[in-house]
Amino acid sequence: MIHHTMIVSFDSDIPETELHQYLKDIEGLMMDTGRVETFSARQHIRVAGDDHSPVFVATAVVQLGLADLDALNAVFAVPGIVELSKRWQARYPYQVVWANHEAL
Repeated sequence: MIHHTMIVSFDSDIPETELHQYLKDIEGLMMDTGRVETFSARQHIRVAGDDHSPVFVATAVVQLGLADLDALNAVFAVPGIVELSKRWQARYPYQVVWANHEAL
């Protein structure tokens, strides 16, 4: 299995209900592909050390579990992903970094 782990950082505070909706929107789109075997998302737990992050502070972490590289490549091209991103970026700008890896 390949894991696609995304760290999402909203540029400013996002209401918790909106964050939950954002994560639900991603989950729905990804799970509807039939290519994603597992989906997990959690909010970042803030600590004092976050003030010293050299890049950005996470808002949430999302992890997809996929069977193989073909499945991973397919989710990057799923219809609706660009629109979902643009819709949320217009409301609450954010940044994302990710890593593709085997189980830790």
